[in-house]
Amino acid sequence: MNKNGNKRYVYKATIVAAVGGLLFGYDTAVVAGAIGFIQKLYDLSPAMKGWVASCALIGCIIGAMFSGVLSDKFGRKKLLIAAGLMFAISSAGILMPLNLTWFVFFRLIGGIGIGTASMIGPMYIAEIAPADIRGRLVSINQLGIVTGILLIYFVNANIAGWHDETWNITTGWRYMFGSGVIPSVIFLIMLFFVPESPRWLASKERLDEADDILTKVNGKQKAQQELSEIKKTLNIEQGSFSEIFKPGVRKALLIGVVLCIFSQVTGINAIMYYAPEIFKSTGDATSSALMQTVLVGIINVLFTLVAIKYVDKWGRRALLLAGTAGMAVCLAIVGGAFHFDMAKGYIILIAILAYIAFFAVSLGPLAFVVIAEIFSNRNRGKAMSVAIFFLWISVYAVSQSFPMLLNSIGSAYTFWIYMVMSILAFVFVLKLIPETKGKSLEEIEKYFMHAEDKTAALNLKQSTLNN
Repeated sequence: MNKNGNKRYVYKATIVAAVGGLLFGYDTAVVAGAIGFIQKLYDLSPAMKGWVASCALIGCIIGAMFSGVLSDKFGRKKLLIAAGLMFAISSAGILMPLNLTWFVFFRLIGGIGIGTASMIGPMYIAEIAPADIRGRLVSINQLGIVTGILLIYFVNANIAGWHDETWNITTGWRYMFGSGVIPSVIFLIMLFFVPESPRWLASKERLDEADDILTKVNGKQKAQQELSEIKKTLNIEQGSFSEIFKPGVRKALLIGVVLCIFSQVTGINAIMYYAPEIFKSTGDATSSALMQTVLVGIINVLFTLVAIKYVDKWGRRALLLAGTAGMAVCLAIVGGAFHFDMAKGYIILIAILAYIAFFAVSLGPLAFVVIAEIFSNRNRGKAMSVAIFFLWISVYAVSQSFPMLLNSIGSAYTFWIYMVMSILAFVFVLKLIPETKGKSLEEIEKYFMHAEDKTAALNLKQSTLNN
């Protein structure tokens, strides 16, 4: 084996975990192609339309709430397996011709799987990845998410074309949800061929197993050094839930929570969940709107690849600042187009595609990168659980409120609200988020443990500049 480690081994584990991200994206975005048909079948009010589109998010909140504690007890890999099972059960359940109550029930089960995968996937990758490519590898999880979104957009458009609209209203949308069984089974099979997180193994004093995995990842010499650092950090932490609110950890928690909130209240899921409905509002037919939604998914994937390429070169802060600034400009244009009755034609489409591009190189992947990096080894599961909990609360609030906002204040002011949130996100990144590229998880932990120490903070900043 290469003395510097086996990158193929790392990438294999990363790709398998990212398939969980693919299921996350697939299962959350499937509703975009189905919601219009469900609304017609059940004659939904704006409030009920928001509930049907976002009910899975209640499950996401539950999954995020408990997956951190459960992953600390049972391991990251077992929780990913549980998430895969819940995806499969949800997809199969909705395929059956049951009423709206059962639809909500199975969406809640799928939501628990999504909430679990959204937290465990990036955490698992961060805990196994070498420091010099950790940003790239954690961003691959986001690539999995956006690939899942793009894939389901194609699947939705294809299924919608099988028969006429009447069939889609009664039956077609169920096939859209049911198609998720296939990637769920593939994910479950793949999980049997990846290792457990070495940092979780070390926390359970399974040091020989942890050392074996770290050696495969980093080579023998660096593995021993890293394992020594891991043991030191584990020894100085209590690992209780209250620990995440203590000095040295709570600043990281604040950054993680607020960044997760901003990643959603800037409007991304309003577009991802309701893209066909938005494009229909500009005068496009159903088929055209669905294909424009596919274009949204393609742009999302392409610019996530840009983030993967440059996150470890340009750093997290630069991409976050450029992305949030660009998002604000694009949302201003979308709102202006609706306000001045310029929604016909390509203005809305181009502005939304540009917004997606800016999101995909910044808040999309990097919110998960940052929260997977900034928490300490013993507290990572619990702290990430809190951050992801607030992420899904924010997703739910945006998804539930979007149809009602459109109905009450109109499209222009709705998108301008998201523009203001993007501006606030830019200021937050500028003022509070440190650069973490190239640093080991233990080095980042030490920075936050001494965050109030100006000398320590200055040393990390200087070290980053030297890199």
